[in-house]
Amino acid sequence: MHDVVIVGSGPTGLMLAGELKLAGVDAAVLERRDTQDLAGSRGGGIHSRTIELLDQRGIAGRFLAEGKTVQTATFGSTQLDLSGLPTRHPYTLALFQNHIERLLLEWVEELGVRISRGAEVTGVAADDDGVDVQRASGGPVRGRYVVGADGGRSEVRRSAGIAFTGPDATRSSLIAEVKAAGEPEQQGKVDARGVHGLYPMGDGTVRVVVTEAVLGPATEPTLEDLRRELVEVFGTDFGVHSPTWLSRFTDATRQAGAYRKGRILLAGDAAHVHSPTGGLGIGLGLQDAVNLGWKLGQVVRGIAGEELLDTYHAERHPAGARALQYTMAQSLFQKADPRQEALRDLLDEVLRVDGAGTPIAALVTGLDVAYGHGMPGHPVPAHPLLGRRMPDLDLATAGGPVRVFELLHQARPVLLKFGGPALDLGAWAGRVRHVAATYDGAWQLPVLGTVAAPTAVVVRPDGYVAWVGEGSAGGLGEALATWFGAGAG
Repeated sequence: MHDVVIVGSGPTGLMLAGELKLAGVDAAVLERRDTQDLAGSRGGGIHSRTIELLDQRGIAGRFLAEGKTVQTATFGSTQLDLSGLPTRHPYTLALFQNHIERLLLEWVEELGVRISRGAEVTGVAADDDGVDVQRASGGPVRGRYVVGADGGRSEVRRSAGIAFTGPDATRSSLIAEVKAAGEPEQQGKVDARGVHGLYPMGDGTVRVVVTEAVLGPATEPTLEDLRRELVEVFGTDFGVHSPTWLSRFTDATRQAGAYRKGRILLAGDAAHVHSPTGGLGIGLGLQDAVNLGWKLGQVVRGIAGEELLDTYHAERHPAGARALQYTMAQSLFQKADPRQEALRDLLDEVLRVDGAGTPIAALVTGLDVAYGHGMPGHPVPAHPLLGRRMPDLDLATAGGPVRVFELLHQARPVLLKFGGPALDLGAWAGRVRHVAATYDGAWQLPVLGTVAAPTAVVVRPDGYVAWVGEGSAGGLGEALATWFGAGAG
């Protein structure tokens, strides 16, 4: 029996596999595809908080070296400036999914993760001791826990009977990478249907997006479908041929009613689907994986009880719902409609007021996520740092200068002590890294601005603050027990 079986090796599954490996758990990864190669570049783009997560694992540089940074995001028609956000990465990284998957695969292979390919999962069946993962060929694969990272049409979610609800699609679009006659120039338009565009990719391939006249069926589109829609929108089909990738997407929005059902968990598109507007999809999945990985690792190793897994849903479901609200709102502006244009223009006036766009920018980039306390019954956080991502401060320590994110490369929790009374980790001394440091600058949080400097903080493996010391050790033991088990093993 495997400790964990991950179904799917897209960005979410790969990130989770790496997180579990760092947590000391060997997970079996089942992937339907025979190779990691994707037909076409697919979607792409990751925002500030997701880049920070990669930075926390020491691999952000690989992605930055291959993508292009853009210091703006859009809401309605307003360009939001990201450059003033308090992060080392105040930008969006334009990088297609095929490259993101390749770079994540390189990382997990370096960690020793192996992927079983050609493994089509047809269902899951859980009992008190584990979960059987059924395959189209070969016998079942059994795991103590199973994580469905198998996309919006998740077989794991369907088989587990987890509800997937939300607004139905109102329109659909075709997206393709094709060859075209001649060299069509980049062009785009927005009409009553929606957004349309052609984007030469520099290698003789053209990326095409065209909104369909009517909501398309839940089937794979054909080249003839694409040609017809192009003629209706542009008056020509540009001689498109030889598609390397042709797909249909909609603005349907769905979220799983539960991210956990016993020993079965969901992450990434298996837990939430939405319009691709805003490019949030890959980042949401990676954030799910980093939130879940260390928790599941501790439960599997017997460090923490299963109640820790309930915090995965308690934290990530609201964060996902908020992101889905943004994609639904933004998708309203993806077509020419006088009423929507009037709303867009009024929003533009509002968002151009100094600082008015900052909350939206923080939402898009994921920097505003505040988990509070995932455990039921906890009081409202007394310090604004609690439950928020830890700033990547430049620390001075006895061992020399170090960034906070560098201390998280191995996905271990850290107690950072800046002053105040002596702190005793007690039973958690072998589990939580203790670092004495100094930092003389201001503590800046997105949207909130400057906050009072604490005397100590406990930072979880995912980079979020689990405890704040304000001149005393009050609550430290309770926080350590809540997040990192009742005692040392």
